[in-house]
Amino acid sequence: MTSMLSVSIPTVDNVNRQAIAPLQVPERLLLGPGPSNADPAVIAAMNHQPIGHLDPAYLKMMDEVQVLLRYAWQTSNPMTLAVAGTGSAAMEATLANAVEPGDKVLIGVNGYFGDRLVEMAGRYRAEVCTLHKPWGEVFSLSELRSAMTAQHPKILALVQAETSTGARQPLEGVGDLCREFDCLLLLDTVTSLGGVPIFLDEWGVDLAYSCSQKGLSCAPGISPFTMSPRAVEKLRLRPDKVPNWYLDMTLLAKYWGSDRTYHHTAPVNLTFALREALRLLAAEGLEARWQRHQQTAEKLWAGLADLGLTCHVEAAYRLPTLTTVRVPKGVDAKTLMRQLLTEYNIEVGGGLGELAGQVWRIGLMGYNSQPENVDTLLSALKKVLLS
Repeated sequence: MTSMLSVSIPTVDNVNRQAIAPLQVPERLLLGPGPSNADPAVIAAMNHQPIGHLDPAYLKMMDEVQVLLRYAWQTSNPMTLAVAGTGSAAMEATLANAVEPGDKVLIGVNGYFGDRLVEMAGRYRAEVCTLHKPWGEVFSLSELRSAMTAQHPKILALVQAETSTGARQPLEGVGDLCREFDCLLLLDTVTSLGGVPIFLDEWGVDLAYSCSQKGLSCAPGISPFTMSPRAVEKLRLRPDKVPNWYLDMTLLAKYWGSDRTYHHTAPVNLTFALREALRLLAAEGLEARWQRHQQTAEKLWAGLADLGLTCHVEAAYRLPTLTTVRVPKGVDAKTLMRQLLTEYNIEVGGGLGELAGQVWRIGLMGYNSQPENVDTLLSALKKVLLS
């Protein structure tokens, strides 16, 4: 266990003598893997005074969030709600509710967050099987079929938008494959919701989760979650309780459903923000939103090529929300990131896991997916690379 450093307790007099200035937050252009800059309308919504989490006005907002999330994901799942926690909490919620001890779970690992699914599933005592690809590549339907034939899992878990690599996993035919093997399909949409085409019902996805701070351009801390009727039935039939009280959907459904039974103090201001972010998405329209992200990403990719920089992922499988760029030989990845932040107030991300020090991660998500942001970044990149 990590030891804690001993610290002295300040006296009242000492605290009073310290001039603690009011909070000041630097203004940054957040072009990393998340969070993205929030839309000003979302910030304004979040800055209202809170109301009670059982207030009729708040309960109405919860209903609206559910309707808007179904639109964003293109699903009719009744069990669609927002988990009070970050995207990792929603990720854990899918596994906590779907996995029973001894269930065989097949996980596609082609990046950092595939590995995180493996870690979480093991903690819920799943029999974890993995299918691996190099970071930045995707799984073909034939590869998935071979693995399913060999393993016959109860759940297949895939990352649609691998945040560590910028690769987009094709989903066409995967849901049909899962039904052929009587298997649930679990999908990570953390870096795709709000920026990449998603059709959960059409694709036959049974469990999905996301976050608020990327394609939805909301503050982090409240995370979309959904279960299909097939997944809900598995939950209903499990012989034991869900081994995570806070994320137990049999309890949360009573709060988000018609019962309105108290479960926890909801993050009401984050709900205000999420509701507004989803309203803005609906007002823009999914098709227009997806097209905007694709066009902005293509502008970035062309500009990077003009600078002599190479994208890590093959164009056909590249995410429009997040681009991984190979670090040129002789360039220190962290030094460039530090210069962009300190000299230009631009944040980009570094590589994770196997790609640490080898790539930069550039996010163009939600409110930030605008051509002027691409111009700003490319101009700063050019100056830093030439300095």
